[in-house]
Amino acid sequence: MSLEPLRHAVAGFTRLVDSTSDEARLLAEGRTLLGALVADDNWLPDLYAEPNPERYTQYLLWCDPLERFSVVSFVWGPGQTTPVHDHTVWGLVGVLRGAESCTGWSRSADGKLLRGDTHILKAGSVDAVSPTIGDMHEVANARSDAPSISIHVYGANIGRVHRHVYKPDGEVKSFISGYTERPLPNIWID
Repeated sequence: MSLEPLRHAVAGFTRLVDSTSDEARLLAEGRTLLGALVADDNWLPDLYAEPNPERYTQYLLWCDPLERFSVVSFVWGPGQTTPVHDHTVWGLVGVLRGAESCTGWSRSADGKLLRGDTHILKAGSVDAVSPTIGDMHEVANARSDAPSISIHVYGANIGRVHRHVYKPDGEVKSFISGYTERPLPNIWID
């Protein structure tokens, strides 16, 4: 197993955020970088692919030293789901293994939740979120019999970002996700 694909993606995202702050360009070019990373399924160490039977897990793989982007593996046990939530920064989600169900949400003028479309992301697919293009969604493992794993790249250190969970009654709760504790992988040594 080689971390070369992750190393290549980190270098590519570093060059990208060095060259622009234009969100449309970040999402378009970042989609290509993340697509290449999730097209190869032999680089993620087992330590960052372990499901938790209680809830989905969020393992930090890399955070830019200036916190301009982070790379995270999400591991979903069978049937696990998120609440409706936002990100407040741009983000890309690429499915490495299995499949995810993603339902978009918005809020009406009076604060009620409005359910949007649901789509399935299969292995190799990449999706985007941001306050500009749509930032609220609910994600679930689309497989009932096995874990799914997605690789996320966010335009900040997502584990430190103040975000929101949206309840069906319109209540909004702030949260900071943090990460499931693991040592950071050393992407410079195979």
